[in-house]
Amino acid sequence: MQRGAHDPVDLERIDPAQNMARFYRLSVQPTLFGEQSVIRSWGRIGTRGRSMMVTYATEGDAVKACKKLVRSKVAKGYLCLSDAEEL
Repeated sequence: MQRGAHDPVDLERIDPAQNMARFYRLSVQPTLFGEQSVIRSWGRIGTRGRSMMVTYATEGDAVKACKKLVRSKVAKGYLCLSDAEEL
């Protein structure tokens, strides 16, 4: 199965020594007005966590921002649970 631009990306960071169990989820979704939004959800595993939405004019801008966020989180120690071949 090949990933599309609108498939969610799931990340986790678990470190029992620091009592850390976090999740981070990113997805690109269209808005009602023809724009694209990057939806971010994060928090402790087992909770609902928090969410944030940032809207971009084009799909390309939204995908670019999403990929930048994934690279940033992976650099901080998060593991990508999704099949992220092109990230």
